[in-house]
Amino acid sequence: MAIQHAPIETPPRAPSPVHKFGTLAVHAGSEHDPVTGAVIEPISLSTTFAQSAVGQPVGEHEYVRSSNPNRWNFERCIAALERAKYALAFSSGSATTATILQSLAAGSHVVSVSDVYGGTHRYFTKVASAHGVQVSFTPSIELDIEGLITAETKLIWIETPSNPTLSLVDIRAVADIAHRSGIMVVVDNTFLSPYIQNPLEHGADIVVHSVTKYINGHSDVLMGVAAFNSDSLFDRLKFLQNAIGAVPSPFDCWLAHRGVKTLHLRAREASKNGQMVAQALEESPHVVAVNYPGLASHRQRKIALKQHRDGLGGGMLSFRIKGGKESAERFCQATQIFTLAESLGGVESLVEVPASMTHMGIPREQREAAGVFDDLVRLSCGVEDGADLVGDVRQALERVMVLPKITNGLVRANGDGHGDGHV
Repeated sequence: MAIQHAPIETPPRAPSPVHKFGTLAVHAGSEHDPVTGAVIEPISLSTTFAQSAVGQPVGEHEYVRSSNPNRWNFERCIAALERAKYALAFSSGSATTATILQSLAAGSHVVSVSDVYGGTHRYFTKVASAHGVQVSFTPSIELDIEGLITAETKLIWIETPSNPTLSLVDIRAVADIAHRSGIMVVVDNTFLSPYIQNPLEHGADIVVHSVTKYINGHSDVLMGVAAFNSDSLFDRLKFLQNAIGAVPSPFDCWLAHRGVKTLHLRAREASKNGQMVAQALEESPHVVAVNYPGLASHRQRKIALKQHRDGLGGGMLSFRIKGGKESAERFCQATQIFTLAESLGGVESLVEVPASMTHMGIPREQREAAGVFDDLVRLSCGVEDGADLVGDVRQALERVMVLPKITNGLVRANGDGHGDGHV
């Protein structure tokens, strides 16, 4: 039985944009310089801004921690793309998470999906608890949410798709229950980007991103952002953004704003490539299971059709390989186009083993309860030619699963442990 708080209403949406996504990505927050006519904004490195009188800045800015032209323009762009009234940028995705959790009073309770990014899990379990915020995890939030809500519950935290098992959550279903109990809903939208999914349109109160990933898209910026519609929430988070000071540099804001201008192109190509690779993996006899929301076999495909633009699956997928941990690690070393590295969402394709890398800090029993087994491989499909990515995955599977058997057979046939030189 849910604890009855005073209900809350989803804040009014931002006005519907006049232009479509691609046009907004290129032009939102990108007015021409009124003095020089520069089409691309300059980088403003000044840490302080002149005042015409005491307490009267000449323009919109007075000190770089509080605001900066490049950060301001980037925030306006993200607000437009997420169909939000406000956006605030932070020094990393983790800093965004920390600031939102810091806005809660000591003694508050949070309900989170159990399959979350390892850094989020680390913050929830190792840091938030230190300032009196407790977090409960659930693998099936739509079914469990009412039973997990207490008088202290203030926030529901969702990743959809989740990292790294690509599970989906019906945002509207969770938001309806949460709002009846006076609880806000946060959605981490990093895996899909604003191009494929706009959580605020489905009832979420806050949408967060690691800008490092798809929004910037070029693996050269560390940054985070939150977008929302509430005036009171803006005042609270803006105060913390300034007071804590976990803000991105002007140069990083400039780079991220440049990167987001091609987000729609990159997200479409990454999704096309993700679909091709997922289908190839699903057809392979060397694969146990594939997690990808674009496949008809995905158990929550109906949610993808409802929440994702054109039902796109995105560029992220994971799969379990036969042969356990050893095969998973060898696969990552056998790819030639996919680079073995953490992170995701860049123009280049990456591969990793979450249990041993991004999610290693989560206790084994908790990882496996969320589906993060030692044999799970995560792929981030970039914008290379899709046929090349499919070929790379297939050759890596062959090298890991088939070639050793052939080699062992030759060794045994020759009996001397050396083979005859013919393969």
